[in-house]
Amino acid sequence: MAPWLLWHAVSSTARLSTVFQILIFLPLTLSSLSQPAFLLLSLLLFLHSLVHGTLVLLWGSPALSIMQVPMHPFLLLVCFNAFSEGVHPWLTTASLWWGRILHWSSPGFIVMEGMSSLLVAQRLGQVGKELVGEGEGYQFGLLVAAAAAYVASAWSIVTSYPAAAASPLSSTLLGVALTSLIFLTFIGFGMRRTNVIESSCLALIVAYNVWLCGVDDALVLDPALSYTPLLSNILPHLQTLVNFVSNTLPKPVLFALVYRLVVMHFASRILPTIGADSWEDEAGVDDGWEGRPTSKLTHLLLTYRQSIFVTVYSHLLLLDHSSQVWWRWMNIFFTLAIWSVELLVSNEDDVVTKKWKVD
Repeated sequence: MAPWLLWHAVSSTARLSTVFQILIFLPLTLSSLSQPAFLLLSLLLFLHSLVHGTLVLLWGSPALSIMQVPMHPFLLLVCFNAFSEGVHPWLTTASLWWGRILHWSSPGFIVMEGMSSLLVAQRLGQVGKELVGEGEGYQFGLLVAAAAAYVASAWSIVTSYPAAAASPLSSTLLGVALTSLIFLTFIGFGMRRTNVIESSCLALIVAYNVWLCGVDDALVLDPALSYTPLLSNILPHLQTLVNFVSNTLPKPVLFALVYRLVVMHFASRILPTIGADSWEDEAGVDDGWEGRPTSKLTHLLLTYRQSIFVTVYSHLLLLDHSSQVWWRWMNIFFTLAIWSVELLVSNEDDVVTKKWKVD
């Protein structure tokens, strides 16, 4: 086996181990200790990820991904030890303020997720437009895919309706959201500023958020399935760990986490491509695509992606079910509002708009 292939396998395994440790340790601390202990571990993991991202930015060695693997179990042990007896007041204050920061950052996460979802939907619409010009086979396939997305969205909303519209207010919000989506779709079609790929993606986004609004509270986190202390026999301990992973991990939170991180990642990749041709035509710009401010922003986001991962995951775990429901409704209406503004203010004569949007 070539040395570079072995090194790549080791570094990839280290990165997967880091992700798995964060996914397990945070809900483990929340279910087995307390919310202050969970907040303290989240804060320690966030600070460590900031240091790690800074070292990657300044040094850039692939060995950093391997060197950080032992840090997460160490921070977990520090947190368990700190809350095993009397907790120092400074630690309690730090965890309290970190929890407040996570709560205050809820609107920012909603804005980032909504705008990222819209960017990804528009990018898919642009790619679909380019593929349509390749031949009738692509056009037929994309129409079938868009129809399947519409049907899947409608089916998901219908099945989620009893739980998502449990109160008069929530049913009213669902009706307003669906009416807005339908009207905006027809307005976009009439103004020739959207296509079926983009609108079907928006329908899927609305259906996804409605599904999360209807998730039963018992699925989010069940304290009865909490992780038990280490037993003298290793086999029962491993069985307990397996039960914890399979039952206690909040599956709706994991869905929300994966979705939010994926759309933010793709949005960071899409941003530098918007108006790339017009940027490259500017006089005095010699660095090309790499010299664009959005490219530098993308580089920073990817460098500190572990910090974003810890923050987003901690925020989702910290919210109770009712808070998550109302923030989901806010996400739906914010995404639709941004889409409506984009449809109405886009100028057909603008070069960037012509390339980005549908003729």
